[in-house]
Amino acid sequence: MRKRPFVSVVSAALFATSAGVPAGAASADVELTLPPGFTATVAHEGLGTARHLVVAPNGDVYVAGRKGLVALRDTNGDGTLDKSVPFGDVSGTEVRLYKRWLYVSDDVGVYRYRLRKGALAPAGKKETVVSQFPKERQHADKTFALDPKGMLYVNVGAPSNSCQEKDRQEGSLGMNPCPILEKYAGIWSFNGNKLNQTPANGHHFATGMRNAVAVEWNANQNALFAVIHGRDSIDTLFPSIYNAEDNATRQAEEFHRITDGGNYGWPYTFFDNQLNRRVVAPEYGGDGKKTPEPGKYPDPLVAFPAHWAPNDLLFYTGRNFPAKYQNGAFIAFHGSWNRAPEPQAGYKVVFQPMKDGKPDGAYEVFADGFAGDMKDNSPSNAMYRPVGLAIAPDGSLYVSDSQKGRIWHITYKQ
Repeated sequence: MRKRPFVSVVSAALFATSAGVPAGAASADVELTLPPGFTATVAHEGLGTARHLVVAPNGDVYVAGRKGLVALRDTNGDGTLDKSVPFGDVSGTEVRLYKRWLYVSDDVGVYRYRLRKGALAPAGKKETVVSQFPKERQHADKTFALDPKGMLYVNVGAPSNSCQEKDRQEGSLGMNPCPILEKYAGIWSFNGNKLNQTPANGHHFATGMRNAVAVEWNANQNALFAVIHGRDSIDTLFPSIYNAEDNATRQAEEFHRITDGGNYGWPYTFFDNQLNRRVVAPEYGGDGKKTPEPGKYPDPLVAFPAHWAPNDLLFYTGRNFPAKYQNGAFIAFHGSWNRAPEPQAGYKVVFQPMKDGKPDGAYEVFADGFAGDMKDNSPSNAMYRPVGLAIAPDGSLYVSDSQKGRIWHITYKQ
């Protein structure tokens, strides 16, 4: 990975004071590191399990979380989102803007609220765009993207690690063909302007994606992209082939351009970071080296480290940041839970330079330090975990956290 000089940003607790975060905001002893010229301040605090967010043209911020939806506004221009209005009845993860509508999702559907000119919170009851996705415990978040015509692309994660006959049981072989692929582990597209649809109305746009939480439409390329969560537990499921270090490092988090009809290899394969090639999964006859049929599945644009947990993807189109960031990809990594005995990793925002929809050099760590000192190598002890990204009208960047609901505002000044 290409490295560059970083500067340490003063503690978030100091930012909370200088930025005027509302009384009662939790103090924090983390220090974010950012490239030279960038500054992070705390724009809001205390939303709880915040997930994704979006910024309206007037600067209002909408946040989806497990405790519900919240609209935020900076009423006096000091950089603090000091007015907070809960609304709606959706506890979810994704939130997007399309025309005068705010689209949101939970584990079983996608909905929309009408935005009123000048009003902070949407008015009226939600309208159902798509509902009746099966309710699952694993990988249930229905993240989505919208294209300029209002087509809706919904991630339906697989309620499984590797489609074993006995899920997560040592030595259990994979079901072949994998029946999970019929309703899960892919992207389904819908007409986002149409109401009261069900999964049966959707088009099975792409398959073979274990869980594409970080999904985004790239308007510059007129194409869909995603960073996909890789699989787990190769060591405990097949200890004769893989050890704990292998499990901690080898299964890539894969960044792909998603095409209509594309197949990205799950559960039959995974991209091996050590070998730098796609290999057959052990549940399907893999021996740690065996490769699938040439050309059957695409290699990723970028293979990120194992278990970093990509949860949001954003292509930068603002004007505040230096030219090198234009059209590049920011990715929020929520952080690992199962790299032990290796140190847990992720918990950062990275930047991937892009040109013409393809990587243009190595990725760089853009913002780090969210987790603080994780005692006992336990993710539950992470101070903050980045999950959502959004561009403000002035080109600055917002980052949300799922631990305490903190929102950072990152700006650049030369």
